[in-house]
Amino acid sequence: MLALFHLSPVLLVTAMLVVLRRPPVHAAVAGTLLVIVLWLAGAADAWRLSSMVAAAQDTAVLFASTAFVIVPGLLFVIFIERMGVNLALSQWVRSLGLGRGDQVVLIVLGLAPLLEAMTGFGVSLIATVPLLLSLFERRVALRIALAGMAIMPWGTLGLASVIGASLVHLDASMLASTSALTSAPVFFALSALALYLAGVRDSRGWGALGVFWLLFVGVLYSASRWLGPEVAGVAAGLVTAAAILSVGLWRLRRNDSERGPVQWPRQAWPYLVLIVSIVGLKMLWAITSWQEHWVVQGAQVNWKPLASPGLALVMVLIVLGAHARNIQSWTAHDVNLPAALLARAKRPLLTIFFFLAMSQMMVKAGFLAGLMQLLAGLSPTAATSLVALFGALSGYMTGSNVGGNAIFMPAIAMLPESSRLLLAAVQNSSAGHAALGSLSVVMLILGLAKTQAKEEGELIRFGFMLVCLNTALVALGAAMLRGWLG
Repeated sequence: MLALFHLSPVLLVTAMLVVLRRPPVHAAVAGTLLVIVLWLAGAADAWRLSSMVAAAQDTAVLFASTAFVIVPGLLFVIFIERMGVNLALSQWVRSLGLGRGDQVVLIVLGLAPLLEAMTGFGVSLIATVPLLLSLFERRVALRIALAGMAIMPWGTLGLASVIGASLVHLDASMLASTSALTSAPVFFALSALALYLAGVRDSRGWGALGVFWLLFVGVLYSASRWLGPEVAGVAAGLVTAAAILSVGLWRLRRNDSERGPVQWPRQAWPYLVLIVSIVGLKMLWAITSWQEHWVVQGAQVNWKPLASPGLALVMVLIVLGAHARNIQSWTAHDVNLPAALLARAKRPLLTIFFFLAMSQMMVKAGFLAGLMQLLAGLSPTAATSLVALFGALSGYMTGSNVGGNAIFMPAIAMLPESSRLLLAAVQNSSAGHAALGSLSVVMLILGLAKTQAKEEGELIRFGFMLVCLNTALVALGAAMLRGWLG
């Protein structure tokens, strides 16, 4: 009972989002204020100035590390939208002439994860929704778009895994690679669902899906383990897309010997520059360890700005800015660039800030001790299922993997080290998949597709069904991984 009382800020947030349908930023502010009131009223540990200062320090460090990626990431999104990059990508995929099954797998295991891992913020939908609407019947296209979106919880260059690892005091590469395994059933199930929705029934298409799924998971795990979460999602999407294109185009050339080579669309060069920048910086970090020269220290967390993927985004933005000044048509847009950035960044940054503040105060005031005791007293299977449920709830209601991790990851940090990594991976995976099937993502799809009221209700229900399915699959993946590890 005491654990439920200590979780009342989270319950308030849930009620405001699900029942009252308030915006996430309003819910985050309300949850933060309730924590402060309960703490001052003596509902948890005694209020101390040192504890409040520690919470403020860690909130500031975590928020700075998040904003340093989100702000340049959103600016990058604005640039590629104005350059028509994603439109060019859509037209390119449509021109390849691939079979129905190859098209679906290319989009949901290749193109969508690749773009979402590089940028986040639902940018992949800007390319995939128009493309899917041109390839499939409208109802099918919208569902495939949502299924493909919910596959990749490594958005924004693995930011949520990095922040989650700092909150739970684990190595980011270990957390990301373990999360790749707990998410593996989701990758297959959502890809299979997309294939089924597209009407693919032949055994060759389903066999190919199995092969490409294994490739996707293998690259995601390996890149997470040895290169880091910043490049893992990009590598998995890129390698899988290249493999699908190679096989699909080989089949086409076998039937059409006069077909020429397929070239990557020139307008998509910003994505290639970003990949090169990320990989180049990772190599520089490995050789010189220069990222260790600047460490921003909080009370219990720290941040290395020189190791942030935000640095690669800033480098690419400098190149894009120089390119934009050479294009006359950009002159009118330049005046509105700060306003466009502020309009996009304000809500997500405020929401994440208040969720981080709420979680850090809950940790420093002892609010999460009851939840930790509850988890510690459960069997491994029950604890895994409960964490998957909490993770899905946090991701779905915040619409953000970072926000979801901010709420419950600190409680996992208090658990014994033997169980911490797997439960942290379950939280990371379930929050990520639920956030990408949340109402904010559904609304983005509906806006891009200019839908009717009836379609809105159907897609919201479909998205909620995906969240429930993904949560169960993450718990299943964790149980299989625990059994395999013994």
